[in-house]
Amino acid sequence: MSDVTSPTGDLMDSIYRYQRHIYDLTRKYYLLGRDRVIRELEPPQGGCVLEVGCGTGRNLIKAARRYPNALFFGLDISEVMLEKAQLEIDRAGLGERIRLARADGSDFDPQGLFGRPDFDRVFYSYSVSMIPAWEQALACGYAATADNGRMLVVDFGQQEKLPRWFSRLLMWWLKQFHVTPRSGLDAVVGSYGRARVTPLLGGYAQFAVVSR
Repeated sequence: MSDVTSPTGDLMDSIYRYQRHIYDLTRKYYLLGRDRVIRELEPPQGGCVLEVGCGTGRNLIKAARRYPNALFFGLDISEVMLEKAQLEIDRAGLGERIRLARADGSDFDPQGLFGRPDFDRVFYSYSVSMIPAWEQALACGYAATADNGRMLVVDFGQQEKLPRWFSRLLMWWLKQFHVTPRSGLDAVVGSYGRARVTPLLGGYAQFAVVSR
């Protein structure tokens, strides 16, 4: 893993130093749509997939099992989350097919990190709402997407069709973890050209696919 330090990385380490041990157990109840991203990855035979903000490695492990003929890469700014991810990847026996690196999702060099200029698939699963420079992060991901490849994003929406009390409660809860749903996500991914943005569960989440 490459070495990177930043105030954001320190903050994420402080938040998840202990939560990483129960993260996947608790987040499955409200990080909805993650498995849809995995289903729609569909990398080509021998393809390469990058997750930006891979956290505990949960998505990479599930995707690697679903697509045994692809290679997977993950980056995260939190050292403690990467330690957890590497532990889980090794336990799953997938160390030869999943590589991790510590990097800022809004400023990363895929060639320097992984020896690759681009990937057939790049995806973000509830990480855009945690990256301060999120628009720049999406630009980096799009730049790292190979020609004829796809970038996929799932994250919190604006809950436009859900009760107001629910939206207020959710926003309060997310704020405790420095999570901010991005109201302009659809416009940003739409600016890249061939993009499909789908609201999920009354706007609870939004799912985007950008074809390059």
